[in-house]
Amino acid sequence: MFDKHELRKIVRQRKREFSQQQLAELSLAVIERLKAEPHFAKARTVMLYCSLPDEVDTTTLLRHTTDKTFLLPKVTGETTMELRLYENDNKLEEGAFHIMEPQGQLFTDYDEIEVAVVPGMAFDSKGNRLGRGKGYYDRFLSQLPPYIYKIGVCFDFQKFDEIPADTTDVRMDIII
Repeated sequence: MFDKHELRKIVRQRKREFSQQQLAELSLAVIERLKAEPHFAKARTVMLYCSLPDEVDTTTLLRHTTDKTFLLPKVTGETTMELRLYENDNKLEEGAFHIMEPQGQLFTDYDEIEVAVVPGMAFDSKGNRLGRGKGYYDRFLSQLPPYIYKIGVCFDFQKFDEIPADTTDVRMDIII
C-alpha cells in the first residue's frame, strides 16, 4: 500500500492526464449519480463544496438546484473552516487555496444538515478518504452530528482498493 504522500502524487499525475474538457464531462456523470443517490435526493440542507479545476465540478449543481439549501466551507484559519450559506455566484469570493468561498450568512445549526458532500484526492471501498493533507475536512466533519450522511465524490481514477487511514480520518458512508 502507498503512503499518503505517494498516493497524492499518483492522483495528481492521473489528473494531469485529462484535459479540463474531459474532467468536465466526467464530472457530469458523477453529479448525475449524486443527484440520484436517495439520501442526497431527499435532503433539503446539504453541505457541499466549490470545486477546484481538478475536482468533480459542483458549479452546475449549485447554480441550478432550487430545492436544497447549500452550505459551503470557508477557511477561517490555519486548521479551521466554517460553513456559510450559498446564495448565488455573486456572493462568492476567492479565498484560501484559490477556492471560491461564500460570503453569505454564517451557518452553525449543524443539526439541520442532512448530507455532507465531500471532495478528496482518493477514496477506498471502506469509505476512507484521503484529502489534500491539511486536515480541514476531517477536523470539521468530526464536529458534526454523526447521523449526517457523508458522500465522497471523485472520478473513477481516484478510487483504490485500500488507502492509508488514521484514527482521525472521517469515513464516508458512500463514494460516488
